[in-house]
Amino acid sequence: MYAIISCGGKQYKVSAGDIITVEKLEQQPDTKLTLPALLVSDDKGVTVGHPTVDGVVVNATVIEQGKGEKVEIAVYKKMNGHHRAQGHRQPYSKIRIDSIK
Repeated sequence: MYAIISCGGKQYKVSAGDIITVEKLEQQPDTKLTLPALLVSDDKGVTVGHPTVDGVVVNATVIEQGKGEKVEIAVYKKMNGHHRAQGHRQPYSKIRIDSIK
């Protein structure tokens, strides 16, 4: 059984027990979440919601908050000797999918 969920403006295919990395959530670690399911597939078939599947929720737990790998941005303009360097680390939340009900 798997479900498609929407979290942070992106969609993820998840099953019970999966650990996924999503855009940063405001919840602290060890907080329970309830996410709506956009699509559910089980032994009976595939159910597509409009926009969500009625009566189906995905229970998840926030495991940790963190930052991704550093991305370095460099700008150089050869004619006037202008150069600039900048770095960015995208914040994320790691969540564990507990169940699909």
